[in-house]
Amino acid sequence: MAPLADANPAVAQVLSFATIGISFLFRPLGAIVAGHLGDRFGRKRILVFTLVMMGVATCAIGLLPTYAQIGMAAPILLILLRIAQGFSAGGEWGGAALMSVEHAPVDKRGFFGAYPQIGVPCGMILATLVLWGITTAIGTEAFLEWGWRVPFLLSFLLIIIGHLIRKTVEESPVFKVMQNRRAKSSAPLGQLFRRNTKEVVLSALIFVANNAAGYLVIAFLATYASRPVEEMGLGLERGPVLLATALASFGWLISTLYGGWICDRIGRVRTFQIGYVLLAAWAVPMWFMVDTGNIYMYFVGVFVFTLTFGLSYGPQSALYAEMFPAEVRYSGVSIGYALGAILGGAFAAMIAEMLLTSFGASWTIGVYIIGLSVISFVAVSLVPKGIQGVDLHVDDSDPAPAK
Repeated sequence: MAPLADANPAVAQVLSFATIGISFLFRPLGAIVAGHLGDRFGRKRILVFTLVMMGVATCAIGLLPTYAQIGMAAPILLILLRIAQGFSAGGEWGGAALMSVEHAPVDKRGFFGAYPQIGVPCGMILATLVLWGITTAIGTEAFLEWGWRVPFLLSFLLIIIGHLIRKTVEESPVFKVMQNRRAKSSAPLGQLFRRNTKEVVLSALIFVANNAAGYLVIAFLATYASRPVEEMGLGLERGPVLLATALASFGWLISTLYGGWICDRIGRVRTFQIGYVLLAAWAVPMWFMVDTGNIYMYFVGVFVFTLTFGLSYGPQSALYAEMFPAEVRYSGVSIGYALGAILGGAFAAMIAEMLLTSFGASWTIGVYIIGLSVISFVAVSLVPKGIQGVDLHVDDSDPAPAK
């Protein structure tokens, strides 16, 4: 019996994209655990822990024996390491976001909060350039044999970063206030769902469209453009596609910083709304440019697409921080972010492949993004007015909760 990839390439590709969602399913668990501990024991300590866990798990993937060497133990170990990645990712974003926003001047929270956000486009640029460089240097055959391990092994840098944060970065001033006045809740997670369920749901829905669109760039577009035409691809050379995707992702980086900056001036909600209108407007036209099969048109289409992300990504840290009270803030932002990632990005590439296979037209993927943009637009429009600039510290006039 021929391998599934030979017998039915479309189904094999759908299953391949589905595996991306495995780690996402454990993000809420990581967010719950890290958020609960972060609210009780400090943002910095939990951020360092999750960074190191991510670095160790990712490096370990680069060291995994192959199926030929250890049989079924290889995929089982891979799944376990993916779970560890998802668990750590669910907790580390909240810590990074709050460390930046809670340290920021009130009138620069959006701009300061945009810096953790640029980690995704920077990581996308760096990872894609590394893949392009390795593939170009050693060839496709050697890359498939051993070169794929190199990007995973480079994740040891996360361990170094975690060590530097532990040594040099101070704990969030908001958490210090909470420590000093003994204002830590005895069960911040329980308090979160008793009082802030609406905010958790809204924060998840606000993120779905941005995350889905982002994972089309991260996981789908380069594969679609470089696979053979007979497999419903464009048949472009993989090297130029990877380079064009990396360069196009600079639009994501630039617009994220701009989105953080402009939301301090025109408001978080308005910035999000403009971003989702632009994302919806470009979601279908992009595919007609990509489908020309011209690498320059591919670059322009994807570059403009990533430019629309920033207005609904740069302000996210500040908006989420202002939506939740201090004693449950880490839990709230982490869980909302993780749930939004599952609903948005976890299976975006798989859904895109299924739409392409079912309808034979890539523009239907744009319609899917438009639908998500409408959901996220409505959700962000329901955020209470007047929260921008709210005091992120706990109110010292309130008595500390009883233990």
